[in-house]
Amino acid sequence: MSIDVTTTQNGETRWVVADRIRFLGGLAGSNLELVEVEVPPGSGTPPHSHASPELFYVIDGEITIRHFATDRPPTTVAAGAGTSVRIERNAPHNYMNESGKPARMLVLIEPSMTAFFREIGTAEPQVQPDFARIGAAMQRHGIQPLEMVP
Repeated sequence: MSIDVTTTQNGETRWVVADRIRFLGGLAGSNLELVEVEVPPGSGTPPHSHASPELFYVIDGEITIRHFATDRPPTTVAAGAGTSVRIERNAPHNYMNESGKPARMLVLIEPSMTAFFREIGTAEPQVQPDFARIGAAMQRHGIQPLEMVP
């Protein structure tokens, strides 16, 4: 029998723009990995879609999650501590911290997404993100940005 233990002292951490991502590990024999995401006020992701489904579980604060449909306005969920939100594969979505206070969530994802985070992540927060590099990585990892029509 084998066990892996990840602590705040030994866990891998990367910054994806302003969000701090801590890699907590995966389940042997499954295609699932767990990350902790700290989201400062005003931070989040642009609208996008990808093949990996996601399960968000908010630990602290509040995260606004939107699902974008082609034939109606976005569905908006203000997810507070103790709330989980499941995003199906290829569902157009984003998340933002619109609360004005730091937020923290656990996210269950497939290794394709953790590989993307590791590729674009840096050792320190990205004050001036390299959007060309991030866009190229999105293409390599099958992440589609949404074209937002005003």
